[in-house]
Amino acid sequence: METMFNYNDLIGIPFVDGGRDIKGLDCWGLALELFKRQGFTIHDYSISSEDAHVISDTMQHDLNAMWQKIEEPKIGCLVIIRLAENEWANHCGVYIGDGQFIHAYCHETGVVIDRVRKWKSRILGFYIPTERALYND
Repeated sequence: METMFNYNDLIGIPFVDGGRDIKGLDCWGLALELFKRQGFTIHDYSISSEDAHVISDTMQHDLNAMWQKIEEPKIGCLVIIRLAENEWANHCGVYIGDGQFIHAYCHETGVVIDRVRKWKSRILGFYIPTERALYND
């Protein structure tokens, strides 16, 4: 990881539930694109951003199986976030360095850069993919 990648062209792209291209992205669609730009192909999911419980269960299961938690964020790592209080986690972003991460948060903002410090109470951890998380094209 720890390789800088281009993301500026993604800022401002609208949030779209299930979005996987420049017409619109959800948080996982953005993560897919950013990992692709780092040379990784990771597993995609077809889960509505409205279904926090299914997202939470899937993330918790797959993180344990396919992602390694790291103590300190590294450029390009996944940032796991809890938005819904009654769920384990249901949102993600990608760390871009200097205490910042990029994420597709909501319809009002689309893809934005935020500070880790601002989200600290909701961030559950930073993760890098294991071999099991990566797919060959």
